Amino acid sequence: MEHHAVEFTLQHLIALLPLLVTSLTAVVVMLAIAARRNHALTFILSVVGLNLALLSIIPALEAGPIEVTPLLLIDNFACYYMALVLAASLACITLIHAYLGGASGKGYPGNREELYLLVLLSAAGGLVLVSAQHLAGLFIGLELLSVPTYGMIAYAFFNKRSLEAGIKYMVLSAAGSAFLLFGMALLYAESGNLAFADIGVSLARESSQLVQIGIGMMLIGLAFKLSLVPFHLWTPDVYEGAPAPVAAFLATASKVAVFAVLLRLYQISPAMTGGWLSDLLTLIAIASILFGNLLALLQNNLKRLLGYSSIAHFGYLLVALVASKGLAVEAVGVYLATYVLTSLGAFGVITLMSTPYSGRDADALYEYRGLFWRRPYLTAVLTVMMLSLAGIPLTAGFIGKFYVIAAGVEAQLWWLLGAMVLGSAIGVFYYLRVMVTLFMREPNLRRHDAPFDWGQRAGGIMLLVVALLAFIIGVYPQPLLELVQHAGLVALAQ
Repeated sequence: MEHHAVEFTLQHLIALLPLLVTSLTAVVVMLAIAARRNHALTFILSVVGLNLALLSIIPALEAGPIEVTPLLLIDNFACYYMALVLAASLACITLIHAYLGGASGKGYPGNREELYLLVLLSAAGGLVLVSAQHLAGLFIGLELLSVPTYGMIAYAFFNKRSLEAGIKYMVLSAAGSAFLLFGMALLYAESGNLAFADIGVSLARESSQLVQIGIGMMLIGLAFKLSLVPFHLWTPDVYEGAPAPVAAFLATASKVAVFAVLLRLYQISPAMTGGWLSDLLTLIAIASILFGNLLALLQNNLKRLLGYSSIAHFGYLLVALVASKGLAVEAVGVYLATYVLTSLGAFGVITLMSTPYSGRDADALYEYRGLFWRRPYLTAVLTVMMLSLAGIPLTAGFIGKFYVIAAGVEAQLWWLLGAMVLGSAIGVFYYLRVMVTLFMREPNLRRHDAPFDWGQRAGGIMLLVVALLAFIIGVYPQPLLELVQHAGLVALAQ
């Protein structure tokens, strides 16, 4: 295979626009911080930059599918997941602004502006990751996505839990990256190639022990990032310790990016599908669904509960990954969109209830007792999110689950579907428990509370929009489904 110098045309630059705009925003924000520390200015610059990046996906779509260097492939699939990552990052930045508080004396005690910078860098990593079609691209994207998150998780430095979570995540993330790199090395040793498609072609001819060990090790590295059982042990601790908006970012943007690249790898390389790998993924999926849901049952901390439930949700997603034919790619697209919406909503409510300067976040369930009688609209938002996570009809989550089950039925994965139904039944129980708590009458218990005018602030408005979207998609999912159908993997046709 001969490599010729890549001619960089205007088309390539247009295709790369979302990534370029995001990176440029990070640079601008950095220069703005260096010139003058101003929380509001940093926030506005970040939001404007991410909105421009989102808009730039439209010209990028028209330029694609196009290969920008052998590392990145910008196609409909990449653009759809870029939009998801950018939208999630935008929502998280809005929540961060609400979380860090106003300027008048009270508020976050340290420097606030750097948190925006870290989110922007991490989002740029996510954009690289979803468009990667080469192991080097995958690794660069993954590291750019994970390294800023260490700082983000430990950002509430005056809180012991937050620092502990940052260290835990850093150590385990490094271990996951080590596995990933070793797996890549073995694949390269066997196939002599790093591009997904070429690896697929050269491995389709013969599959040796080395290749299987290599793929297995790469899977371990990615399973760490997606917190699938048995690599899930960091999840509840990190979710609990991280500031609420950062936990939202971890649960949405970072996981979506990793899952998108796993899907592309699995779809493009025929060596990945079928045989023992499907059996392994089936086992991991069943374990994730059952463990995630059963452990969530025991939680009295809302963030830990969401952490365990995210393990279960990625277990459900593996059902579509294992199915991998027919509806599967669409199912993943729909499910991830609905999952991002509902997770942002749930963490958003925690964010508005929490003020980082009174010790810790409002994440204990008892702090939500009787919330309905104090903040009815906020309660409505959290209720919709819980119903959606449980997959109750007329919510976005139901549409996602329905698609995944359809993909599973189409591929006749009965064991997986059995686990999914059982897991969902357990899930309904603990989501309803959270909802019941919200409506309990509780005299004179007022510890944490959202500000009275939360609905007029950026974070509050964003939350109401998310709740509305979760409901609208549940009732009328057509636009989302059409979007996802256009975001199929074009690379398969080559």
